[in-house]
Amino acid sequence: MRQLSMRDAINEALHLEMARDPRVIVLGEDVSGGAGGTSGERDAAGGVFGVTKGLLPKFGEARVIDTPISESAIVGAANGAALAGLRPVAELMFADFLGVCFDQVFNQAAKFRYMFGGKTSCPIVIRAATGAGMNMGAQHSQSMYAMVTGVPGLKVVVPSNAFDAKGLMLTAIRDDDPVVFFEHKALYPRKSAVPEGEYTLPFGEANLVRSGEHVTVVAIGRMVSFAEKALDALAVDGITADLVDPRTLSPLDDETIYESLDNTGHLVIIDESPPRCSVAADIAGLVASNAFHSLKAPIVQITPPHTPIPFARELERAYVPGPQTIEAAIRKMLKDSRAAN
Repeated sequence: MRQLSMRDAINEALHLEMARDPRVIVLGEDVSGGAGGTSGERDAAGGVFGVTKGLLPKFGEARVIDTPISESAIVGAANGAALAGLRPVAELMFADFLGVCFDQVFNQAAKFRYMFGGKTSCPIVIRAATGAGMNMGAQHSQSMYAMVTGVPGLKVVVPSNAFDAKGLMLTAIRDDDPVVFFEHKALYPRKSAVPEGEYTLPFGEANLVRSGEHVTVVAIGRMVSFAEKALDALAVDGITADLVDPRTLSPLDDETIYESLDNTGHLVIIDESPPRCSVAADIAGLVASNAFHSLKAPIVQITPPHTPIPFARELERAYVPGPQTIEAAIRKMLKDSRAAN
Protein backbone atom coordinates (compact mmCIF):
# COMPACT_ATOMS: atom_id res chain seq x y z
CA MET A 1 0.00 0.00 0.00
CA ARG A 2 1.20 3.53 -0.74
CA GLN A 3 2.74 5.67 2.00
CA LEU A 4 1.35 9.16 2.69
CA SER A 5 2.39 11.82 5.16
CA MET A 6 -0.23 13.04 7.60
CA ARG A 7 -0.17 16.40 5.80
CA ASP A 8 -1.00 14.76 2.48
CA ALA A 9 -3.58 12.42 4.03
CA ILE A 10 -5.57 15.35 5.43
CA ASN A 11 -5.17 17.21 2.14
CA GLU A 12 -6.54 14.19 0.29
CA ALA A 13 -9.49 13.98 2.65
CA LEU A 14 -10.32 17.64 1.95
CA HIS A 15 -10.06 17.09 -1.81
CA LEU A 16 -12.31 14.03 -1.65
CA GLU A 17 -14.99 15.60 0.49
CA MET A 18 -15.08 18.90 -1.41
CA ALA A 19 -15.50 16.95 -4.66
CA ARG A 20 -18.24 14.78 -3.14
CA ASP A 21 -20.23 17.53 -1.42
CA PRO A 22 -20.49 21.06 -2.90
CA ARG A 23 -21.56 22.40 0.51
CA VAL A 24 -18.04 21.89 1.93
CA ILE A 25 -15.97 25.06 2.03
CA VAL A 26 -12.53 25.81 3.51
CA LEU A 27 -11.62 29.10 5.15
CA GLY A 28 -8.70 30.49 7.12
CA GLU A 29 -5.55 32.55 6.91
CA ASP A 30 -3.59 31.89 3.69
CA VAL A 31 -5.45 28.65 2.95
CA SER A 32 -5.42 29.50 -0.77
CA GLY A 33 -1.95 31.04 -0.93
CA GLY A 34 -0.86 34.42 -2.22
CA ALA A 35 -0.20 35.75 -5.72
CA GLY A 36 2.65 33.95 -7.50
CA GLY A 37 5.37 35.84 -9.38
CA THR A 38 4.45 38.50 -11.93
CA SER A 39 1.64 36.49 -13.49
CA GLY A 40 -0.74 37.36 -10.70
CA GLU A 41 -1.88 33.74 -10.53
CA ARG A 42 -2.62 32.28 -7.13
CA ASP A 43 -0.12 29.61 -6.13
CA ALA A 44 -2.36 27.76 -3.65
CA ALA A 45 0.53 27.25 -1.25
CA GLY A 46 -1.91 25.86 1.26
CA GLY A 47 -1.17 27.83 4.40
CA VAL A 48 1.86 27.82 6.63
CA PHE A 49 1.91 24.00 6.82
CA GLY A 50 0.75 23.31 3.25
CA VAL A 51 -2.28 21.23 4.23
CA THR A 52 -4.74 22.98 1.89
CA LYS A 53 -2.39 23.01 -1.11
CA GLY A 54 -4.10 22.51 -4.47
CA LEU A 55 -7.65 23.21 -3.33
CA LEU A 56 -7.96 26.67 -4.90
CA PRO A 57 -7.36 25.74 -8.57
CA LYS A 58 -9.79 22.83 -8.27
CA PHE A 59 -12.62 24.42 -6.29
CA GLY A 60 -12.19 28.17 -6.74
CA GLU A 61 -12.25 31.23 -4.52
CA ALA A 62 -15.90 30.83 -3.58
CA ARG A 63 -15.08 27.61 -1.70
CA VAL A 64 -11.44 28.17 -0.65
CA ILE A 65 -11.52 31.46 1.20
CA ASP A 66 -8.59 33.46 2.54
CA THR A 67 -9.64 35.41 5.62
CA PRO A 68 -8.32 38.36 7.62
CA ILE A 69 -5.97 37.61 10.51
CA SER A 70 -8.84 37.19 12.97
CA GLU A 71 -9.67 33.83 14.51
CA SER A 72 -12.92 35.28 15.84
CA ALA A 73 -13.91 36.21 12.29
CA ILE A 74 -12.87 32.80 10.92
CA VAL A 75 -14.91 30.76 13.39
CA GLY A 76 -17.76 33.27 13.50
CA ALA A 77 -18.10 33.17 9.71
CA ALA A 78 -17.90 29.39 9.74
CA ASN A 79 -20.65 29.22 12.37
CA GLY A 80 -22.94 31.38 10.25
CA ALA A 81 -22.15 29.40 7.12
CA ALA A 82 -22.97 26.15 8.93
CA LEU A 83 -26.31 27.48 10.14
CA ALA A 84 -27.06 28.57 6.56
CA GLY A 85 -26.55 25.06 5.20
CA LEU A 86 -22.86 24.85 4.30
CA ARG A 87 -20.28 22.51 5.85
CA PRO A 88 -17.27 24.73 6.61
CA VAL A 89 -13.77 23.56 7.51
CA ALA A 90 -12.15 26.43 9.39
CA GLU A 91 -8.38 26.46 9.84
CA LEU A 92 -6.70 28.02 12.86
CA MET A 93 -3.02 28.41 12.01
CA PHE A 94 -2.10 27.38 15.58
CA ALA A 95 -4.29 25.74 18.22
CA ASP A 96 -2.94 28.29 20.70
CA PHE A 97 -5.17 30.89 19.02
CA LEU A 98 -8.31 29.11 20.23
CA GLY A 99 -8.23 31.63 23.04
CA VAL A 100 -8.94 34.44 20.56
CA CYS A 101 -12.15 32.82 19.27
CA PHE A 102 -13.18 30.73 22.25
CA ASP A 103 -16.54 32.45 22.67
CA GLN A 104 -17.46 31.49 19.10
CA VAL A 105 -16.40 27.92 19.84
CA PHE A 106 -17.80 27.09 23.28
CA ASN A 107 -20.62 29.62 23.64
CA GLN A 108 -21.91 29.48 20.07
CA ALA A 109 -20.97 26.44 17.93
CA ALA A 110 -21.12 23.99 20.85
CA LYS A 111 -24.57 25.16 21.95
CA PHE A 112 -26.52 25.86 18.73
CA ARG A 113 -28.25 22.47 18.56
CA TYR A 114 -29.23 22.64 22.25
CA MET A 115 -30.30 26.29 22.28
CA PHE A 116 -32.49 25.83 19.19
CA GLY A 117 -34.15 22.70 20.51
CA GLY A 118 -32.57 20.38 17.97
CA LYS A 119 -34.07 22.30 15.02
CA THR A 120 -30.66 23.19 13.64
CA SER A 121 -27.13 21.83 13.68
CA CYS A 122 -23.65 23.26 13.29
CA PRO A 123 -21.59 21.00 11.00
CA ILE A 124 -18.30 22.86 11.38
CA VAL A 125 -14.79 21.40 11.56
CA ILE A 126 -12.13 23.53 13.24
CA ARG A 127 -8.66 22.36 12.19
CA ALA A 128 -5.83 23.42 14.48
CA ALA A 129 -2.08 22.70 14.39
CA THR A 130 -0.98 21.66 17.85
CA GLY A 131 1.94 20.46 19.93
CA ALA A 132 5.55 21.10 20.88
CA GLY A 133 8.79 19.83 19.40
CA MET A 134 9.13 22.31 16.53
CA ASN A 135 10.91 25.11 18.43
CA MET A 136 8.04 27.56 17.95
CA GLY A 137 7.87 28.99 21.45
CA ALA A 138 5.35 29.06 24.27
CA GLN A 139 2.56 30.77 22.29
CA HIS A 140 2.67 28.42 19.28
CA SER A 141 3.39 24.99 20.81
CA GLN A 142 0.66 24.19 23.30
CA SER A 143 -1.64 21.17 23.36
CA MET A 144 -5.04 22.74 23.93
CA TYR A 145 -7.29 19.71 23.49
CA ALA A 146 -8.05 19.34 27.20
CA MET A 147 -9.67 22.78 27.20
CA VAL A 148 -12.17 21.93 24.46
CA THR A 149 -12.70 18.33 25.59
CA GLY A 150 -14.33 19.78 28.68
CA VAL A 151 -16.96 21.64 26.63
CA PRO A 152 -20.29 19.79 26.13
CA GLY A 153 -21.42 19.83 22.51
CA LEU A 154 -17.96 19.62 20.94
CA LYS A 155 -16.33 16.54 19.44
CA VAL A 156 -12.54 16.41 19.77
CA VAL A 157 -10.20 14.47 17.49
CA VAL A 158 -6.44 13.91 17.98
CA PRO A 159 -5.02 11.57 15.31
CA SER A 160 -1.59 9.97 15.75
CA ASN A 161 -0.91 8.89 12.16
CA ALA A 162 -1.81 9.53 8.53
CA PHE A 163 -4.25 6.62 8.17
CA ASP A 164 -6.32 7.74 11.13
CA ALA A 165 -6.10 11.41 10.12
CA LYS A 166 -7.69 10.81 6.72
CA GLY A 167 -10.49 8.56 7.97
CA LEU A 168 -11.27 10.77 10.95
CA MET A 169 -11.26 13.94 8.83
CA LEU A 170 -13.84 12.46 6.45
CA THR A 171 -15.97 11.49 9.46
CA ALA A 172 -15.56 14.96 10.95
CA ILE A 173 -16.68 16.81 7.82
CA ARG A 174 -19.76 14.57 7.50
CA ASP A 175 -20.69 14.99 11.18
CA ASP A 176 -23.62 17.29 11.93
CA ASP A 177 -22.04 18.66 15.11
CA PRO A 178 -18.96 20.85 15.63
CA VAL A 179 -15.64 18.99 15.63
CA VAL A 180 -12.28 20.37 16.76
CA PHE A 181 -9.54 18.50 14.90
CA PHE A 182 -6.03 18.74 16.38
CA GLU A 183 -3.12 18.03 14.01
CA HIS A 184 0.30 17.68 15.63
CA LYS A 185 2.84 19.77 13.74
CA ALA A 186 5.62 17.24 14.28
CA LEU A 187 3.47 14.50 12.70
CA TYR A 188 2.72 16.33 9.44
CA PRO A 189 5.70 14.79 7.57
CA ARG A 190 5.42 11.34 9.15
CA LYS A 191 4.24 8.69 6.68
CA SER A 192 2.12 5.58 7.05
CA ALA A 193 0.07 3.30 4.81
CA VAL A 194 -3.07 5.08 3.59
CA PRO A 195 -5.61 3.55 1.16
CA GLU A 196 -6.78 5.49 -1.86
CA GLY A 197 -10.37 6.62 -2.03
CA GLU A 198 -12.88 7.18 0.77
CA TYR A 199 -13.01 5.47 4.15
CA THR A 200 -14.26 6.72 7.48
CA LEU A 201 -13.34 5.90 11.07
CA PRO A 202 -15.99 6.13 13.79
CA PHE A 203 -15.69 8.60 16.62
CA GLY A 204 -15.51 7.10 20.10
CA GLU A 205 -13.65 3.95 19.02
CA ALA A 206 -10.06 3.64 20.26
CA ASN A 207 -7.32 1.87 18.34
CA LEU A 208 -5.52 -0.98 20.13
CA VAL A 209 -2.11 -0.35 18.58
CA ARG A 210 -0.51 -3.42 20.18
CA SER A 211 -1.44 -6.05 22.74
CA GLY A 212 0.42 -7.22 25.84
CA GLU A 213 -0.07 -8.53 29.35
CA HIS A 214 1.81 -6.41 31.88
CA VAL A 215 0.55 -2.82 31.53
CA THR A 216 -2.09 -0.73 29.77
CA VAL A 217 -0.57 2.34 28.13
CA VAL A 218 -2.92 5.09 26.93
CA ALA A 219 -1.13 7.58 24.69
CA ILE A 220 -2.50 10.64 22.90
CA GLY A 221 -1.44 12.04 19.53
CA ARG A 222 2.32 12.20 19.03
CA MET A 223 2.84 10.36 22.30
CA VAL A 224 1.69 7.14 20.60
CA SER A 225 4.90 6.92 18.55
CA PHE A 226 7.00 7.71 21.63
CA ALA A 227 5.17 4.99 23.56
CA GLU A 228 5.87 2.49 20.78
CA LYS A 229 9.60 3.18 21.00
CA ALA A 230 9.52 2.73 24.78
CA LEU A 231 7.59 -0.53 24.48
CA ASP A 232 10.06 -1.84 21.89
CA ALA A 233 12.83 -1.34 24.46
CA LEU A 234 10.79 -2.98 27.22
CA ALA A 235 9.95 -5.97 25.02
CA VAL A 236 13.64 -6.93 25.01
CA ASP A 237 13.18 -7.79 28.69
CA GLY A 238 9.87 -9.55 28.14
CA ILE A 239 7.66 -6.66 29.26
CA THR A 240 4.62 -6.30 27.01
CA ALA A 241 1.74 -3.82 26.99
CA ASP A 242 -1.62 -2.96 25.55
CA LEU A 243 -1.12 0.37 23.77
CA VAL A 244 -4.40 2.26 23.44
CA ASP A 245 -4.72 5.27 21.13
CA PRO A 246 -8.07 6.96 21.96
CA ARG A 247 -8.11 8.86 18.61
CA THR A 248 -11.07 10.91 19.85
CA LEU A 249 -11.20 12.50 23.30
CA SER A 250 -14.87 13.42 23.06
CA PRO A 251 -16.45 10.96 22.70
CA LEU A 252 -13.90 8.88 24.62
CA ASP A 253 -13.78 5.10 24.33
CA ASP A 254 -13.28 4.45 28.03
CA GLU A 255 -14.62 0.89 27.77
CA THR A 256 -11.56 -0.23 25.81
CA ILE A 257 -9.35 1.16 28.56
CA TYR A 258 -11.34 -0.63 31.27
CA GLU A 259 -11.26 -3.93 29.36
CA SER A 260 -7.51 -3.71 28.89
CA LEU A 261 -6.98 -2.82 32.53
CA ASP A 262 -8.95 -5.89 33.56
CA ASN A 263 -6.20 -7.95 31.96
CA THR A 264 -3.08 -5.97 32.92
CA GLY A 265 -3.89 -4.33 36.27
CA HIS A 266 -1.49 -1.46 35.57
CA LEU A 267 -2.24 1.87 33.86
CA VAL A 268 0.12 4.47 32.38
CA ILE A 269 -1.31 7.55 30.63
CA ILE A 270 0.92 9.69 28.38
CA ASP A 271 -0.32 13.17 27.54
CA GLU A 272 1.56 16.14 26.02
CA SER A 273 -0.71 18.70 27.65
CA PRO A 274 0.21 20.09 31.11
CA PRO A 275 -0.69 17.90 34.11
CA ARG A 276 -3.34 20.00 35.87
CA CYS A 277 -6.89 19.42 34.54
CA SER A 278 -5.41 17.44 31.64
CA VAL A 279 -6.82 14.58 29.57
CA ALA A 280 -4.47 12.29 31.50
CA ALA A 281 -6.03 13.47 34.77
CA ASP A 282 -9.53 13.00 33.33
CA ILE A 283 -8.82 9.42 32.23
CA ALA A 284 -7.20 8.66 35.59
CA GLY A 285 -10.31 9.97 37.33
CA LEU A 286 -12.62 7.87 35.19
CA VAL A 287 -10.58 4.74 35.89
CA ALA A 288 -10.44 5.48 39.61
CA SER A 289 -14.23 5.87 39.67
CA ASN A 290 -15.23 3.01 37.35
CA ALA A 291 -12.41 0.45 37.30
CA PHE A 292 -10.61 0.83 40.62
CA HIS A 293 -11.05 -2.87 41.33
CA SER A 294 -8.81 -3.69 38.35
CA LEU A 295 -5.83 -1.69 39.57
CA LYS A 296 -2.85 -3.50 41.10
CA ALA A 297 -0.83 -0.29 41.50
CA PRO A 298 -1.36 3.48 41.48
CA ILE A 299 -2.03 5.06 38.08
CA VAL A 300 1.01 6.73 36.50
CA GLN A 301 0.52 9.93 34.51
CA ILE A 302 3.39 10.99 32.25
CA THR A 303 3.07 14.63 31.22
CA PRO A 304 5.27 17.69 30.78
CA PRO A 305 5.83 19.90 33.84
CA HIS A 306 3.26 22.57 34.68
CA THR A 307 5.22 25.34 32.96
CA PRO A 308 5.10 27.30 29.72
CA ILE A 309 6.82 25.52 26.84
CA PRO A 310 10.47 26.60 26.51
CA PHE A 311 11.75 28.07 23.25
CA ALA A 312 15.35 26.83 23.65
CA ARG A 313 15.68 23.60 21.69
CA GLU A 314 17.39 21.65 24.47
CA LEU A 315 14.84 22.75 27.07
CA GLU A 316 11.92 21.93 24.77
CA ARG A 317 13.30 18.40 24.28
CA ALA A 318 13.48 18.03 28.06
CA TYR A 319 9.94 19.41 28.43
CA VAL A 320 8.21 16.86 26.17
CA PRO A 321 7.98 13.31 27.59
CA GLY A 322 10.21 11.10 25.43
CA PRO A 323 10.62 7.34 24.95
CA GLN A 324 13.29 7.02 27.64
CA THR A 325 11.11 8.83 30.20
CA ILE A 326 8.19 6.55 29.36
CA GLU A 327 10.31 3.41 29.52
CA ALA A 328 11.77 4.37 32.90
CA ALA A 329 8.32 5.17 34.36
CA ILE A 330 6.88 1.82 33.26
CA ARG A 331 9.85 -0.09 34.66
CA LYS A 332 9.56 1.71 38.00
CA MET A 333 5.80 1.13 38.17
CA LEU A 334 6.11 -2.61 37.59
CA LYS A 335 9.06 -2.91 40.00
CA ASP A 336 7.17 -1.06 42.77
CA SER A 337 4.05 -3.14 42.09
CA ARG A 338 5.97 -6.42 42.44
CA ALA A 339 7.58 -5.20 45.66
CA ALA A 340 4.21 -4.21 47.13
CA ASN A 341 2.49 -7.46 46.18
